[in-house]
Formats: sequence, structure tokens, C-alpha cells
Amino acid sequence: MGKNLLKIRHLAFASEHPGKAAEFYKSAFGFQELSRFGLDPDRPDEARRPSGVFLTDGTLNVAILKFPENMLGKAGDQGIHHFGVVVEDVEAWPDRIQAVTPEDVNAALRDLVANPHYLVASLLPDHNATAAQREAAHPIVNHEMGIR
Repeated sequence: MGKNLLKIRHLAFASEHPGKAAEFYKSAFGFQELSRFGLDPDRPDEARRPSGVFLTDGTLNVAILKFPENMLGKAGDQGIHHFGVVVEDVEAWPDRIQAVTPEDVNAALRDLVANPHYLVASLLPDHNATAAQREAAHPIVNHEMGIR
């Protein structure tokens, strides 16, 4: 294993019903529930915004979240939302992350796409970026469309 290999320790999924999704992960994979918020145990078929459930398998922590209204369309409403990794040198990471460019992301996506499923990735520039820079920072990959 390479010295720069990161260990994923946290995954966050966006879900319309975190409680039902959590029950699936608990029964199918044996995850243990750590905590939950925003879900009424007397109304198991309802999931208000925001709400969420936090699970673990003892190594990996999983957050299943239903985001508040002001986050809809901005953070991914379904599927994987974000992940967290363990790093050896926290102080070095801001420089490493800032060194990644939209071109780096596009090159990596070109290498990865080999099936009919789409993949979306974003590398957001600073708030002072032009519209063209923001557009370039949102590469969308689709088997039928290629990368734009």
C-alpha cells in the first residue's frame, strides 16, 4: 500500500427517509445505530426536514440525512453526499486540496467512466470566480454525452 493511501471512515448519504434507510443498513449489514434526529418514533412513515440517522460498523461511520429545504438542489438530494478520510498531516491538507484543479477532476473522470451510468463531480472555485470558471468547475460525465 502506498504511503498516501487514505482511509475512508465516514460516508454521508442523502435520503428521502433516513429512518427507513437506516433500518435497511442495520438489518442487511449489521450496522449499529449511534443516534438520530428529526424523526418521530410515533410516526415511522414520516421524515421531516432536516432529519438523520448515524450508524457505525465499528470502523466506518455512516450518516443518512434528509437535508433542510435551503439545501435542496445544492448538496445532492439523493445518494452519496460526502465522505471523510483519516489523514496523517492535517496541516498539509489545505494546500493539497487547493492544488486540485477542475482539469485534474476532468482527467480523473475521463479515466473512470466506462459504463452507461453517469457520474457527477464538482470542484468549486472561490466565490469571486467568473461564471465561466464556475461552469468549468462542474464537470458532468455521462456515457452518452461524454464530459462537458
